[in-house]
This record gives sequence, structure tokens and C-alpha cells, in this order.
Amino acid sequence: MGYELTTTYGAATPLDWLALAPHPDDAEIGAGGTLIRVGDAGQRTGVLELTRGEMGTLGTPEVRMQECAAAAVPLGLTWRGTLGLPDGELRDDPAQAHALAAALRILRPRVLVVPHPSDRHPDHYGAYALSKRALHLAGLRRAEVPGEPHRPARVLLFQGNADIQPALLVDVEASLPRWEAAIRAHESQFSGAAVSETVTPEVVERRLARLGYWGTLARVRYAEAFGVEGELLLAPELL
Repeated sequence: MGYELTTTYGAATPLDWLALAPHPDDAEIGAGGTLIRVGDAGQRTGVLELTRGEMGTLGTPEVRMQECAAAAVPLGLTWRGTLGLPDGELRDDPAQAHALAAALRILRPRVLVVPHPSDRHPDHYGAYALSKRALHLAGLRRAEVPGEPHRPARVLLFQGNADIQPALLVDVEASLPRWEAAIRAHESQFSGAAVSETVTPEVVERRLARLGYWGTLARVRYAEAFGVEGELLLAPELL
């Protein structure tokens, strides 16, 4: 099956930071404050939805893509798009991995942010496994993938629906008003009393509690937590 990289917002360009989101709104919830902060510092930021959320209880794929475009504004994104992989079936699959590898060669992020594998949602840990395969292929010159080889300088793992052991905490207090606006742009998911598979209408309140906890450890008010694989060296690509 063929998958196509489609732009939802902005124009595709080599990016400094790219977040891979299994579904619409995942990037906002897990890494939105950090994307805002590095974007405000002049970095080119983007979000790639791996699926259109078509299997979700709430909203339609068309509505959710419109919400993604609306949320890109408070996030300050340079670009946002979708790959159209099958919702509910993200995994380390050759066709999916080749499609994602081709997208990485187009977008060429210096820092890639992917879901942490510690998560109860199968698409979230499936996206992590898929990203590992795609990153390997994207960097191989002889891989049958369009475009020039590319390897991000750093891969970070954002927190989803489970506790993690963080290796990096980012102060996001100044980003919170826009972070909340970006989340609430996904109106189909977080308005009314309906509950979807992994989140409730109290998503902002619940996430703020987590951010406050991580902030306490970092001696700031609110922080986003990230895992890493391997030792973390503070380097220019993180600034």
C-alpha cells in the first residue's frame, strides 16, 4: 500500500525540530510547550501526524485535519502534515517504515521527537518501534527510499499516557497559554462530556498536574519531560 506525505499547514522545509504524532493532538499534549519554546527561539518546528485519527470515537478525519491546521497557529509551527498511515495499526511494518523514512528525508529534522515506548496505547508504542526502523532506513544510502540519506542529530521521547524516567526537563511555563490554546483547537476531542480512548475533557487540567510535578523536580513551575536513548549531551541541535 502506498502512503503519501500531505501538508496540513505551512510549507515543507528542512526543519530543526519535528514531532511524530500517532494521532492528531498527541504532539500538543506531549511536547507542545517545548515546540513553542524552541520555535520562539527561531527554530523551524513541525509536526507529522502519522495517521488521521480515523478510528477514533470522536470527530472525523476531515474535522481533525482542520483542527490540526488551527492548532498549528498557537504552536507557531513552520509546517504540519500527515502521512496517512492506518490508525490502530501503527507498527514496525516495512511499507510504513519506508514511507516514514522518505518523509524524514524530505523534512530533514535535526531533532526528532517521538512517542515514548512506555505507553498503554498500542499506536503510541507502535509509533516508537516504527520510528526506529524508519530512522535506520532514512540514514542508509543504499536503502530503496527516495531522497538523500538523513539522520537526525538527536531523538527525544515524549511522555504519553504513562509515567517515564525523564532524561531531559524543559521549562515551559511561558508557553502554557498558547499550549492550552493549541490543545483546545482540537475541539472535537476535548469539548462536551464525551470521553475518547485515552483522554477526557479535563486533558489540560490533568496534564498540568504532570507538568507541575516535573517542574518541581526541575525547580521551575512547569516542565515537559522527555526520555532519550543513550547519553544526553547538551549540543547546538537542542538549542
